[in-house]
Amino acid sequence: MTTRLRRLGIVLAVLGLVFAIGSAYAFIKVQEGYRSLNAFSAAQNVTLTYNEDGQLVDRGEVAEAQAIMAMLTNDWGFPVATNELNPNDPVVNTASEFMFQMATITYHTLHGTQTVVLPADVTAADGTVYKAGTYEFAVDGRYWSAFNRANPIEAAAREKAWTGTAHGLIAELGVGTATATALQLGLGIAAIFAGIGFFALIAGLGLVWAVRLQTEPATKVVLQRQAMPV
Repeated sequence: MTTRLRRLGIVLAVLGLVFAIGSAYAFIKVQEGYRSLNAFSAAQNVTLTYNEDGQLVDRGEVAEAQAIMAMLTNDWGFPVATNELNPNDPVVNTASEFMFQMATITYHTLHGTQTVVLPADVTAADGTVYKAGTYEFAVDGRYWSAFNRANPIEAAAREKAWTGTAHGLIAELGVGTATATALQLGLGIAAIFAGIGFFALIAGLGLVWAVRLQTEPATKVVLQRQAMPV
């Protein structure tokens, strides 16, 4: 029985070492990912803006940044981690910063006004006639799919508001968010591996130590009996 327990302890200790090595490898790869993401973000020079009090601002206004944050947290339901918004490191390289930058582009697109020019009268499919002229069309919170394309003014305004550049920037920032989140998950997995490895290593070494303590007294008794004169 003691031999089996000793072997079990050794197996646990070896498994603990394996998990510890796996944890170290995962941690190293996560750090490589963070360095790459930081370098990519710094190369693009995309930063958030803070005032002298460390408050987020947009176009110089705290209220604008607060409105963007409200859309991000309330309308989109994103759990912003305030510790990721660091005035001393304004480069966009964390999930919350990527999402705030994405929300900034979206916010200004949703609340912009587009100038649409109809060079000639246009008759819609329902028979409505839209006179030639210049129109100021407020996007008024419309996303890409919320425009009425049967209305030539709305159809033209949609193309002006939701440009390929806006879609491309939002998509790129979404990739940044996913990458940063994946790196956070990788760091969590590394921590779990480290915990399992530490537990298995301690349990295995403790089992070997306990079995050793249990067998030592019995060995001493046998040796004493053998040494007694007949």
